[in-house]
Order: sequence, then structure tokens, then C-alpha cells
Amino acid sequence: MSEKKIIAVVGATGAQGGGLVRAIMNDPGSGFTARALTRNASSEKAKALAKLGVEVVAADLDDLESLRRAFTGADAAFCLTNFWEHCSPEKEKLQAKTMAEAAEQSGIRHAIWSTLEDTRRWVPLFDDRMPTLMGRYKVPHFDAKGEADQEFTNRGVPTTFLLTSFYWDNLISFGMGPKKGSDGSLQFALPMGDKKLPGIAAEDIGKCALGIFKKGREHIGRTVGIAGEHLTGAQMAATMTEVFGQPVRYHAVTPEQYRGLGFPGADDLGNMFQFKRDFNEVFCGPRNPSIARNLNPSLQTFRTWLDRNKQRIVIS
Repeated sequence: MSEKKIIAVVGATGAQGGGLVRAIMNDPGSGFTARALTRNASSEKAKALAKLGVEVVAADLDDLESLRRAFTGADAAFCLTNFWEHCSPEKEKLQAKTMAEAAEQSGIRHAIWSTLEDTRRWVPLFDDRMPTLMGRYKVPHFDAKGEADQEFTNRGVPTTFLLTSFYWDNLISFGMGPKKGSDGSLQFALPMGDKKLPGIAAEDIGKCALGIFKKGREHIGRTVGIAGEHLTGAQMAATMTEVFGQPVRYHAVTPEQYRGLGFPGADDLGNMFQFKRDFNEVFCGPRNPSIARNLNPSLQTFRTWLDRNKQRIVIS
């Protein structure tokens, strides 16, 4: 039996990376084994992975040498950044550059870079339909990733560019679940108007990434978009009505209202939803659920995900 190939997984204790590590561990016939990269190898989440038999390695996205060591000996690497940890697009781009350099120097044969669109291709900085943020961006957590694509391309790293979608898990972790209105009814608010929002279960992202790696070189040099379903806010509310057993009404707030909510990142997310709404075909087009299902036959629909996770959604 041939030795399994190592996939070095950045952010292995997070949603995307953790999903990939679990997907690898749950598919012993895949031909791969996981090397979990984390900044803190002594954290409880890292210890839990180690107990499962996963190789856990300390690596810092701000430290090229630590990443180069962590990538050495691996056949493949899953690379991502966490903008919300620091909210700095400049730091995000620098971390992507560091990962690309480490992948080049250590001879990674296939990298997946979890990226997003640079929205300035469609909404230039001079376009006042949405405010410019931080002086240089329209949607900072999108634009920085899209700009950083060139770090992998320019270094000749064999890369698949993975476009992810709205996490349905945001209904749990980001406080986006339905809330009681003044009349006591449940309201689900999104600034999407009547447009469709590509969404996916966070754990399915890792399973799709494994599907890309299992296909060998087929997707190298390509951009692959994934989604579980494309649903309007009204369709999501209708599904929640069925699953929760009580009416949930969709409230289509405006991007301006969303930007004015005042929580950290509200302006960034308000612009993000406006981009998805105003350029709906551009955003939905690459994120084909049939492609995601080909990579991950167990891909969940929103209804399936909601049935499994409804108890974790706090309705306030």
C-alpha cells in the first residue's frame, strides 16, 4: 500500500480548515492524511485534533520560516486567512504572500487558496454607489483576498482558487438568525432585496476542498466556486418557518441600514451584501451547487443543514 500524501491545512482549528481535517480523517481511502497547522498547538481544539491521530504543527501566518517548515514534506496545502481576526486587509495580503512564498519554497505540488472576488473590478473606488472603506477598498475582506490571488500565480504555485459562499453557520455564530420584532413575530433580515444568496454549510467547504485534492491536477490553475443552494431571503425564511414551526418573515433591509447597525465590520458586510445584490449574476454564476455536489456527494441543502442545527440557533 502506497504511503498517504500529506495535506498541510492552514487554520485547522477553524471552520474551513477544521472541516477539511475532519473530511480527511473520515475518508481513510482518500489517499491523504492531514497535517493540522495552528498558531497555538496547545489549544483545546488543537489537542482534540491530536487525540484523533492528526499531526498537529505550530505555524504562524506572520512567520515565513514556521510556514516553510510546516509545509515541508507535504504534497498539498490548504491556504486561507481570517480577516475578522484583525480586520486588516493589508495584513491579510501579507499573510497570503507569506503562504505563497512558503508553498513555493517547500515544493507544494497543489495548493488551494480560499479566496473571494476583488469587488473593485465591478465597483471602482470612484463609484459612489457604495462607500469606499479604509481609503482603498469597497469590500475589504473580499478585495484583499482577490488581490492576493496574484501572490500564488506570480510564484508559479500550482493553485486552485476556491470561491466560498455565505456560511449558513452565520445564523449561529454571527448573530444573523431570526429575531423577534416589536409585534413578537420572528423576522429574518438581510440586505439582499429579492436576489438569491449562494450559501453553504461550513463543514461542506472542507469536504469540497478534499474533493478537489482527490481529483489531482484537474483543477489546478482554475477558479472553483461552491454553494449548497442559491436562495432568496424569502425562501430561507419559508424554510425556517417549516423547521421552527412558527412564522418567520423576511425583512429586506437596505445596505445603508445594514451599514448603520454600528457593530464592528457592519460597513464592510453592508457593502458585501450590496455587491452580492447588485451583481447577483456575477456572484451566483461561478458558485454552482452541481459542481460542489460532484466534489462532495453529501452536500447539504439549507433544509438539511437547518434540521441538523436548529437547536443551536439562538432566537432573540
